[in-house]
Amino acid sequence: MIHAAITGWGKCLPPAVLSNHDLSSLLDTSDEWIVSRTGIRERRISHVGLEELAYVAAARALAAAGIPGGSIELIVFGTCSHEDQVPNMASGIQVRIGAQPAAAFDINTACTSFLYGLSAATALIRTQVVRNALVIGAELISPFMDWSDRDVAVLFGDGAAAVVLEASEREEGLLAEKLGCYGEARETLRVQGMGGRYANRGVLYGITRWQFEGQEIFKRAVQGMSSACEDTLTRLNLKPRDVDLVVPHQANLRIIEAVAKRAHLPLERVYVNIQRYGNMSAATVPVALCEALEERRVRAGALLLMPGFGGGLSYCAHLVRWGSRTTPLKSSTVELPPNERPALQIIRECLERKTRPSAAAPATPFA
Repeated sequence: MIHAAITGWGKCLPPAVLSNHDLSSLLDTSDEWIVSRTGIRERRISHVGLEELAYVAAARALAAAGIPGGSIELIVFGTCSHEDQVPNMASGIQVRIGAQPAAAFDINTACTSFLYGLSAATALIRTQVVRNALVIGAELISPFMDWSDRDVAVLFGDGAAAVVLEASEREEGLLAEKLGCYGEARETLRVQGMGGRYANRGVLYGITRWQFEGQEIFKRAVQGMSSACEDTLTRLNLKPRDVDLVVPHQANLRIIEAVAKRAHLPLERVYVNIQRYGNMSAATVPVALCEALEERRVRAGALLLMPGFGGGLSYCAHLVRWGSRTTPLKSSTVELPPNERPALQIIRECLERKTRPSAAAPATPFA
């Protein structure tokens, strides 16, 4: 049987840090209030567009795998914060890495987009449609944020990460997964102002209102991720004790703790970095994976469990067998353009543009 091993990984976090203290100058909130309810202490705000973040992450993943971009046969870009709906984001990365004539498509299941993309790419490798793939999870949430709503503004941040998959005869990579969606509850999380229903109706670019029913989302997230974990392990006759490390979607520390408890997963085996980045939607799991590798939390042959939850309301859990290598083969020289603006300044400049008629269709969110 052909498997799809993860052979490369890379992340890209914009340098501008927005702390809880910074947010308290915009909103009626405090560090204590945010940390006690979410576990988040800071998040990143990007000074560049989504494609640039994803390209840097992709270049680092390719270097870690030791393969040139021109060898990639498939690019799957997971995001819900597209720069453009047409053309897609994946084709932009195809051009940047020189991967002609690779297949390229986007996936939008919100926060689960990277994990759903991992499923799609793995399936195409297993069926020999392609021999390798680049899977990206990247988000630029800050331009779409309603910075007057403290219930959501404190939660999200910007970031990107990517992995390279390669066909392998060894039993590694994605072994089993459970995908699902609570479609009947989809209205509990809606970003009004993004999408075709608002086109040509006098809505300025990025002027949004978030419909966010926190308690219902919490309940569904815990239920969906924990049940998906149990289902995925059962498919391979495994128990929670067989899992070496859990790398969950980082939406809220309380959710992570509740999922671990309900799925009988010990917290000491759960990787958490939400305090540094907040919820980066599709980027949270791959960024956490990269950092777990950097911190040597992933050993050769480790069994990783990756549960996720997102808008839709989509949910999933992925069981991954890590390969023999836990360090990159090479490093990338690709870097983000320099930035000297503090995160608060970037946000305030964005808010100013939203009030001007010229804000209707900028080339990139923060250009």
